[in-house]
Amino acid sequence: QAQLVESGGGLVQSGGSLRLTCVASRISFSIHNMGWYRQSPGNQREMVATVTDGGIINYADFVKGRFTISRDNAKNTVYLQMNSLNPEDTAVYYCHADPEISGWPEYWGHGTQVTVSS
Repeated sequence: QAQLVESGGGLVQSGGSLRLTCVASRISFSIHNMGWYRQSPGNQREMVATVTDGGIINYADFVKGRFTISRDNAKNTVYLQMNSLNPEDTAVYYCHADPEISGWPEYWGHGTQVTVSS
């Protein structure tokens, strides 16, 4: 069974930084578009950043200039470097794998909690 495992969350003060890591196993990582999403209490899950299998990157407007997504296909890993964090960034952050091949399943990690104190 495919698995996405996130790590790197935690408690940080406003203005601080965190780096999230998602390691994928038992999937053809290089043909998956990878993404980071987040969900805070009472809100829907929202896209934070995505990177396609070809390296095309997309960011939500609220993280542009602060967050950087990257992937290492050799390590089956996707990263999210988060700088200038503010309390509104507090959420559970989820890793997502979306296959390029139609009909293949997508996968979600279990999430990692990010808490930013003011």
